[in-house]
Amino acid sequence: MKKDIRGSNFRAKIEQLKGKRDQVIKSIKDSKERMLEAKKYNRKLERAREIIKQVGLKTQDQLSYNISEITTMALSAVMIDPYDLELAFVERRNKTECDIFFSRRGAEIEPFDGGGGPLDIAAFALRVASWSMQNPRSQNTLILDEPFKHLKGEAANKRMLEMVSEVSKKLGLQVIMVSDERVSREATIEATDMLFTTSIKKGVTKVNRE
Repeated sequence: MKKDIRGSNFRAKIEQLKGKRDQVIKSIKDSKERMLEAKKYNRKLERAREIIKQVGLKTQDQLSYNISEITTMALSAVMIDPYDLELAFVERRNKTECDIFFSRRGAEIEPFDGGGGPLDIAAFALRVASWSMQNPRSQNTLILDEPFKHLKGEAANKRMLEMVSEVSKKLGLQVIMVSDERVSREATIEATDMLFTTSIKKGVTKVNRE
């Protein structure tokens, strides 16, 4: 009788061990499957990161062209000794930031050190570049209040009007601009599609179309 009891206990223990063994085998199998899935996911994640990186680089190239080229051309059209506008993409705090600066003959110049006139031209060109990159684009109208008030000299202001007119025609962009008289009225009329002048008499503002 005792032998039968011992034999039954022994068989029960064996069955328990078999059960534990099966559980361990199943656990190992599940772990291997999870590892394979994790490896597949990591490979997909790496591919996604690479795609994002490539898209980011292409976006940076496009930004560099649309912003830097347009602004540099505007500066060249107005200034006798123009600056180039440069963009540098820099990693800071795990984020990509864009530094904008002027350069001339390879020397880097802080924008605010370049004077108000070039800054006004660059600001106008940046507005145009920003609008041209919109998808879909907003209405093709820019309304500006004395955007070139720091630009000195009649010759430079005349070239500025010609530059704005050229940009307007090439991009189909309507520019409505408030400005004081820095060039002759004849030169202003020649560079614009429509000119309105204002005057005040006895507290009443009068608007005339030239």
